[in-house]
This record gives sequence, structure tokens and C-alpha cells, in this order.
Amino acid sequence: MCSVRLLGILQQEGYSCRAFLKWYYRSRNIERKKASLLAIAVALLTAVVSVCFSFLGSEIANLISAVPFIGIAVLYCISESRHALKVKEVPTPRLMRLTIIYTLVMLAVNIGLAFAMRAVALAVNAPWYNLLRYVPFAIVPLLVPIVLTGVCFAMKAYETPHTARFIKRAKAELDKSSAVKVGITGSFGKTSVKHFAATILSVRFKVIETPYSYNTPSGIARTVNEIGLDCNVFLAEMGARRMGEIAQLCDIVTPEYGILTGVCPQHTETFGSLEAVKAEKGVLVGRTRRCVLGRSVADLARKEDLVMGRDFDAEDVRLSLDGTRFTLRLPDASFPVQVPVLGKHAAEDVALAAALCLLLGMTADEIKAGIAEITPVAHRLERRNQGGVIILDDAYNANTAGAQNAVEVLKLAGGRKVVVTPGIVELGQLEEEINARLGASLAGLDLVILVGETLVLEVRSGYLAAGGEEEKLRIVPTLKDAQNILAKELRTGDCVLFLNDLPDIY
Repeated sequence: MCSVRLLGILQQEGYSCRAFLKWYYRSRNIERKKASLLAIAVALLTAVVSVCFSFLGSEIANLISAVPFIGIAVLYCISESRHALKVKEVPTPRLMRLTIIYTLVMLAVNIGLAFAMRAVALAVNAPWYNLLRYVPFAIVPLLVPIVLTGVCFAMKAYETPHTARFIKRAKAELDKSSAVKVGITGSFGKTSVKHFAATILSVRFKVIETPYSYNTPSGIARTVNEIGLDCNVFLAEMGARRMGEIAQLCDIVTPEYGILTGVCPQHTETFGSLEAVKAEKGVLVGRTRRCVLGRSVADLARKEDLVMGRDFDAEDVRLSLDGTRFTLRLPDASFPVQVPVLGKHAAEDVALAAALCLLLGMTADEIKAGIAEITPVAHRLERRNQGGVIILDDAYNANTAGAQNAVEVLKLAGGRKVVVTPGIVELGQLEEEINARLGASLAGLDLVILVGETLVLEVRSGYLAAGGEEEKLRIVPTLKDAQNILAKELRTGDCVLFLNDLPDIY
């Protein structure tokens, strides 16, 4: 029962045993603290109740001690059920297999523990031990992560070749397909550019894109195997957190065209440096015939590639809370554009998508017609109105460039301006510096709510150093606490930005 949330976390970590254990045993992990408190409570109450009822005999005292044991467990599970994972577990066949086998193994562990305690009781035959012989069951919550990772590791003997066959089947379909294949990568904007490109291309072509943020080998393979490739253009988002992953994705998709949106310090925690991030993302350029590149990666361009700022651009960008206006400059055309998407980065994402469409043979008129059909991408600076309050939902933004653009849009609001954020992660040695810079950008807002136990102290320090007012700053442990504050504080005309709602693994 204590394992439900941990199974979801393990899935978020891509079933990496090492990453899961690193997450679980980090110094401030609340899940580990809760398991420790549960173990202590079970041990103490079981022991105390057994001793209190010892006058009835050890067997009866043991049975009575089961009441607080079960009661605490039930209360714990009820409490856990009220705090669902932000990123809900996806009931994939792999997760179902892991859950079933893990449950059987944990059942065996508990039965083995019961027999062991019974054997010791027979051997020792001491009244005090008979009273306390079920207390060691309190260690079970502490065994959960070890047993879970052990089962997950053992199952890789089956899962690894099974996944390889699943990916191989998708690659075979991709190789057979006559669809034009496009790879889209970068430190930021991948999903938005993919969405905008699919919308514009749909004016002329039948398009299939990898849904949501399906940007791993398994995600791309799942798209191909479940949706198929009945299309003219296949858009594959490509994510990477470690060296070699873009090459692996290119081996599967074999893209003819590509978009490299740009690079920033995101994922330097796993790559080690910005140069390594750039080198890894730049692999896509060398694996395609022609590529569209953002400003920060212009030096990777070949003669046949299109570069933002040189061959095309989003110029004269004008921001508002209703949308973004700009002039789209292409090699042979230039025209005004208005999209219901917020932020300077939205204009640049549209320009990147338009440049790809140009490479694929679309005319300026077709591109213009496609841009008119663009809609906001969910949770990426998406505007909603609720009870007279403007909500800017930028929950999926986790990079420095996007955060800067989101705060810039928030400051356009006419009423009180509020931000809710846990900071930015996966920046390695740059986390403290960049989160302090984020905090400095929040100075002048009417209310700043920092959430969680990640990097809020660095954000706070940057905010105060830039002249932010202490009385306008709140630090709370959970998003639910932040929402309770907002329910009391917000009024008609206010604008609140939810910036980077971190997944559960943070």
C-alpha cells in the first residue's frame, strides 16, 4: 500500500533504478521521511499495546496489537490518496507487469518475515520476545524502495529486449513509410514548435506528430505502432538528457529535415556543460539534409540550412495578454502575423515552424493561412480566465529563456501581478546563479509565492537582493498551500502566473 506513489515516481524516472534511488535517498525527500515516521509509529504502538495487554497472554496481546498496526496503515493510505501525483502514472503494460511482480515479491517478503519471526520465537521461547515478535514488521515501509528497485532491475532482463523489439518494429515502419520525416530538438520550445509546424503543414499535407512530450525512443515508437504512419509528414520531437540520445533517436526516425530551436543551460546537470548540450543537440544537424536553426545555434549551420536572424525572423514583436503580433520575414516574403499565443518566444517558435514549412515546399500564402489556424499549447503560457482573474498557465516551462519571457508577459497585466513558482531545476552548478536571476526578475510584482523545497531559497535571495519586498513574498511547501493563499488573496482584475509546476521527482 505504501508503494503506489513510488511506482508512479519510478515510471517518471524512466524505470532507472539508479535515478530512483538517488531521488528517494536525497537529503530532503518527504516520501522517505513519511515512510520513516510510519515505521516508527507502527513499531512504538505495536510494542506499547502488546505490553499493556500482556496480562492476557502473548497470543491475545499480539492480536490486540494488530488494531493500531492496521489503523495506522489505513490512516496512512487515506492520507496518501489525498495527495495524488501531479504526473499521474500511465497504466502501460510495463507498469502493470512491474506492479504484479513487485506485489508478489513483497508478499513473499512479508510471509518470509512472519516465518522468520515465528522461528525465532520458538528458538528463544522468551515471554518478552513473544510480546514484541511482530514489531519488526515496522521495517517493511523502509524495505519498499529497495525491493521495488530490485524487482525493476531484475525485470530488465525481459523489459530491455522487449522494448528493443517494440522500437525495432516502429523503425521498420518508419523505414517503409514514404512520409517526410522531421526531427525537432533543442533546450526549449520543442513541443510548441512541433504543434505550430503541424498546424501550418496541415494546410497542404496530412501530418502526424508525436503527441504531448513523447520525445524518447519508446515515446516515438509508441506513436508509430499505435497511431501508424498514414501521413505525408511525420514530426518527431526529440528530447535528450545525456550524450548519445539524439543519435539514438535519429537512428530510429532517420529524419530528412530538422529544427534545432536553440540551447540554454537546461540539463547541464546531466550533460555537464552548455557546450556539451550544444554538441548533443547539434547531432541532429549532421543527420539531416536541411535544418532550421535558432539564433543560439547559428554557428552549427551549413550552407543549405536556414538560420533565424539571417534567412528568416520574427521582427517588430508586440506583446499583449491577448496574443502576439509580429512581422514574419521569410527569404522571399514578409507579412504581418497575429497569433493567440503569448510571449516573444511564441513569435520565434512560429517563425521556426514557418521556416520548416518553407523547406518542405509550402508557399508564403499557405504558410500565412496555416498560421491563422494556430492555437495555444496547453500549459505553455496558456491564458485562461477564471472568476475575473487572468491565469497564465506556464506549468510545463522549465527553462531559463521561457521563464524570462513568461515574467515579461505577466508584467503587462493591468491589475495586481502574482507569480507561483518552485524555481528552475536541472541546471547543475548554474542552479544557484540562474534561480537568483529569476528571483531578481520577480522584484516589483505584487505577490511572489515560492513553492517546495527545491531552489526557493536561491530565488528568494535574488528577489530580495533586487529590491523585492519581504512582505510580498511567501514560501509554502506545496502547490495546494499556494492555491489556498490565492483563494484568499486574488480579486477581479488580478493576473497570476504559474511558472514551472515541477513533476513529483523534484
